[in-house]
Amino acid sequence: MRTKINLTHRYFTMLSKKLSEKQLMILIAFIVGIASAFTAYFFEIMVSRIRLRVTDWGGTESVNFLYLIMPLIGIILVTLFVKYVIRDNISHGVTRILYAITHKSSKLRPHNIYSSIIAGATTIGFGGSVGPEAPIVMTGAAVGSNIARFFRMNYRNTTILLGCGVAGALAGIFKAPITGVVFVLEVLMISINMTAIIPVLIAAVTSTSIIYVLHGFEPIFSVNSDQLGISVSHMPYYLALAVLCGFVAFYLIYSAAHIETWFKRINKQYVKWLIGGTFLGLIIFIFPPLYGQGYNSINDLINANTHSLFYNTMFIRMQDNIWVLLAFLIAIIGFKPLAMACTNAAGGVGGAFAPSLFLGAFTGFFTATLLNRLLGLELPVVSFTLVGMAGVMSGAMNSPLTAIFLIAEITGGYKLFVPLMLVSAISFTICYYFSPFSVYTRELVLKGDTEALNQERSILFIEPDRLIEDDFSVIHEDMTLGDMIEVVAESKRNVFPVISFSRELIGIVTLDDIRADMFNRQLYDIRFVSDYMSAPPQIIRQGEPVSDMLLKFDESGAWNLPVVNADKKYLGFISKSKIFSEYRNSLK
Repeated sequence: MRTKINLTHRYFTMLSKKLSEKQLMILIAFIVGIASAFTAYFFEIMVSRIRLRVTDWGGTESVNFLYLIMPLIGIILVTLFVKYVIRDNISHGVTRILYAITHKSSKLRPHNIYSSIIAGATTIGFGGSVGPEAPIVMTGAAVGSNIARFFRMNYRNTTILLGCGVAGALAGIFKAPITGVVFVLEVLMISINMTAIIPVLIAAVTSTSIIYVLHGFEPIFSVNSDQLGISVSHMPYYLALAVLCGFVAFYLIYSAAHIETWFKRINKQYVKWLIGGTFLGLIIFIFPPLYGQGYNSINDLINANTHSLFYNTMFIRMQDNIWVLLAFLIAIIGFKPLAMACTNAAGGVGGAFAPSLFLGAFTGFFTATLLNRLLGLELPVVSFTLVGMAGVMSGAMNSPLTAIFLIAEITGGYKLFVPLMLVSAISFTICYYFSPFSVYTRELVLKGDTEALNQERSILFIEPDRLIEDDFSVIHEDMTLGDMIEVVAESKRNVFPVISFSRELIGIVTLDDIRADMFNRQLYDIRFVSDYMSAPPQIIRQGEPVSDMLLKFDESGAWNLPVVNADKKYLGFISKSKIFSEYRNSLK
């Protein structure tokens, strides 16, 4: 197997020499698009198969008692898989991608190609009230990152290919190529020029095309365009919906953050299972639409099939009562964020993408139905349902553009562009006022890690190791002043690292430190390095983020700082001028 991999790598290495960098990136982006499409397709199959096995029991009019225990079983299976097989944290996929971009040179471990699929599909299939997008996006990112590692790409190209994987995975699962590209730019904050965006476009289109072949051309949510009524007279009511979506989005962010923070205080995993799994099973038993990702319930709302919402519930005999329906919708909106948070906090793997769409659909449907009932209006319920999806998503994810294009693409609802933009913008503004951090970035903020939120860092594309300059003349710890003068005479630098015989950094000597004695030959044999050496004002660790380096430069006031590896072995120096030079090149 390893021989075949080496031969493949050798073949592509020879091929890369015949292609320009742009041509090679386009070729690899095409490969990433194919791989991410099949991972998205396989993930969907796993989720549907597991759910079918779990829920295909009893009729629609009987209460399904399996809902009480299946979410708990799924969470336990996933937790054991992660702890004893993967042995790595794979929850909060988008958050971990942001962290990898800023702290790990966009490198993700190979197991993320399959581990997120298995854990996410098991969580959702057994009833975990989370979305499939975070696991599949994590998988796509891992595909792009590891293919880039196979081709030994630099940090800039690795980040672009990671974005290709994300765009391809998201485009594949929603059949929405534009959304995949916009998500990469808006949520992952990968700011790239028009030349570099071509690979991302190719990956998204390639993935979507393959999914079309495998799944057909029908959008994920079937919408009759004749139902999408739009009128100027509806705009005041869309404004009301926008305000409501903003507060629902904030409620999603707030409740998820606080519940997960509370769960982290529990040290014993089995206690998390009992609390999270029991609560999740109970609310799903009472409100079955909370089971899994909830796309079936969204389709029911779009098609005005509210009776399906009451299947397997104790309220099925009251399904024709409009006030019971409205109360049922409010309860689902209130419990969905809690169900999502408990799923993840107890050990499940899933995202907030689908829950935000779910909440938006129920919010929009509830708003239109209530206004029609109370005021005798004829608001288009389907339009409000779709626009509500964009409203909550834009607020919860701080991504109004992604929300607008997603709803337009997955429904073919381009007629709704004006209300989509209006509601998304207002909802985003309201939610941002109360919480400037999205459901993805709030966890990083709580940990004190704001580097992943720095969009400027994403456009630098500076590889830390490229900044190291190793042409500084070294001084050994046993040298005399005379020996140092000989080193200084042949050097063009004014800073000299002092190293041990094992190449560990001991300190530094500057030209100013020895200037007063360098012409006094009487001191050449009686003065030693230790008489002039001082500790460096700061030390840079190999692979340290550029932002951390700049902070150390600011704190120390130094222009050059030494670099050591994990074993404290001296590697070279990094200078401010080198960072600024690389920064200018990156901007170009």
